[in-house]
Amino acid sequence: MSIYGDYREVLEKVAADFVAKIESDAEEVMKKTGVKPYEHLSSRIKNEKSMEAKCLEHGYPLDAHSALKLIHDSIGVRVVCLFIDDIWENIERIRHMTGVRVVREKDYIREAKANGYRSYHMIVEADSGVTDIDGNKPGKYFIEVQLRTIAMDTWAALEHEMRYKQDIRNPELIAEELRRCAGDLASCDVSMQTLRDLIRGKE
Repeated sequence: MSIYGDYREVLEKVAADFVAKIESDAEEVMKKTGVKPYEHLSSRIKNEKSMEAKCLEHGYPLDAHSALKLIHDSIGVRVVCLFIDDIWENIERIRHMTGVRVVREKDYIREAKANGYRSYHMIVEADSGVTDIDGNKPGKYFIEVQLRTIAMDTWAALEHEMRYKQDIRNPELIAEELRRCAGDLASCDVSMQTLRDLIRGKE
């Protein structure tokens, strides 16, 4: 039986509704500015084996309540932006969404992880017309939102591939090179933001 119980389809609907809110806000921005506020976005429901492993890691029972209420990333949404400033603007729009409450935030852009990882993480609680596992109506469902530039997303994809490849020689050297690349890409993001500001006439 699924660790999500009867809520798998509900999670997919909550994810789709949240993505639709982001897209709707983006359309309003485009009407005003002519510029799309992100490059692309995607959503996923956490793989059931990964969810089971995370519950076990935290000592939680392997049941739907743990997956939906104690673990907060059953739904994941990723917003990939062209420029750093776009990330901050998208964060503000998410903070002000109707029916969405920010539970916690972690800024790995200003304070990157030791391995070089950069991204902005938000855990939000979104209302849904579907009653949740605790009987709340509107239902309340957690979503992890990750906001990155294209450069950050590219680095994260490469690091993920390296981390799960078992036969890497010289892993320390690879890790050091990844950190160096992360720094180079961060500098590139700053330079690209500066160029856009210059083009737009910002001081």
